[in-house]
Amino acid sequence: HISAYYRNQKLLVQTPSSLSSDLNPPSVESARLVIETALSERRKNLNEMESKALLAAFRIPIAQTVVARSATEAMVLAEELGLPVAMKIDSPSITHKADTGGVRLNLNGLAAVRAAYQEILDDVKRKRPDAVINGVAIEPMVIKPYGRELMVGAFRDPVFGPVITFGEGGAHVEIQKDRAVALPPLNSYLAQDMIKSTRVSTLLGEYRNMPPINMESLEFVLLRISEMVCELPWIREMDINPLIVDENGAVAVDARIVVDNIAPTADRYDHMAIHPYPSHLITKVSMPEGEITIRPIKPEDAELEVDFVRKLSPETKFLRFMNTMRELPPAMVARLTQIDYDREMAFVATIEENDAEVEIGVARYAVNPDGESCEFAIVVAEDWQHRGLARRLMGVLIETARNRGLHSMAGIFLSNNDRMLKFVQSLGFVLSNDPEDNTIKHGILLLQG
Repeated sequence: HISAYYRNQKLLVQTPSSLSSDLNPPSVESARLVIETALSERRKNLNEMESKALLAAFRIPIAQTVVARSATEAMVLAEELGLPVAMKIDSPSITHKADTGGVRLNLNGLAAVRAAYQEILDDVKRKRPDAVINGVAIEPMVIKPYGRELMVGAFRDPVFGPVITFGEGGAHVEIQKDRAVALPPLNSYLAQDMIKSTRVSTLLGEYRNMPPINMESLEFVLLRISEMVCELPWIREMDINPLIVDENGAVAVDARIVVDNIAPTADRYDHMAIHPYPSHLITKVSMPEGEITIRPIKPEDAELEVDFVRKLSPETKFLRFMNTMRELPPAMVARLTQIDYDREMAFVATIEENDAEVEIGVARYAVNPDGESCEFAIVVAEDWQHRGLARRLMGVLIETARNRGLHSMAGIFLSNNDRMLKFVQSLGFVLSNDPEDNTIKHGILLLQG
């Protein structure tokens, strides 16, 4: 129980990025164009070439695929790709190609390619006479003597939204049922935890004459799939089976993706149960004192937040928290740094001092239960007051709340906090007295219209 509790606590504080800055950026627009083209043609099942185009747009290594529509074309394409090749039926009606006789592997000659083309068509038409056939897909034969066949996929749960799956791949995937599931977004820790949760993980290390796989390449694929389902809400189902991984890396040999139309929403991550770290909201501000970073807060900022509050004067602490605490208690630190980016937002302003990041201000809002209004708070370090930092923080906070679709922003202030009252009035807040407490004032700012 202690071990499980520790593991769950570690999982709870993981806050992955939406698009990892340390990875080669994906071509999101290219992927969207592929999906929009298919949907405009009233197709929901992407063919193998389109499915692999999406994977390639997110930098996942693929086995290049082309589609032949005649035996002669198959021979020409096979020669261009280089022998040996693999051939598979290209049909939106067929999920398991091997079950219908629609797969031929390790074809070493053009005569074999020509014969395989007709054999595939004959077998599929005999077993699935109702199937729509686009042609025969041809790709280089992936030969990895020490490769392990794995499966990575995703599906849309009606309650939790996108769910990522991982497990043993190959023809026995549905029999073995060795599968781990996780809610995106993933980071390295969550990807590793997902891999370790499967039985096939015991075969990924070194055993007998098999060298260990390149674990980083497998984690890379999981992180990229996480990015795909974050950034492409049209995806309903995805299967990469097999994903062959060996000591040199990973390659997606076969892929199937199903998409669907989506309703327009105010937020890019409304389709997800857990919002990823909103890295697109990070901004750099040039001030006379140097460059300042304004970014959303994250759980790793706990020590940064504690140190920031510790250095505030007693007066500033009282005006912000309305009590005389000297230091943030651990429960409050967790509450202030481990936030749900869909229901609240906090921006910290930081600078670099002696090769270390230092927090100099923070502004935050929390959405009220009505889903249309929010309450805000802001505090700036004494040394940075009267320099325009508070106005910049509030500008970012207000704009984010407005883009979130919120209608109003409210704040509660002490009546004797003249500086704050003048500040919020200059931003457009309308002040009113508290009917039950004359030491309190309320302020409200309309965000829409």
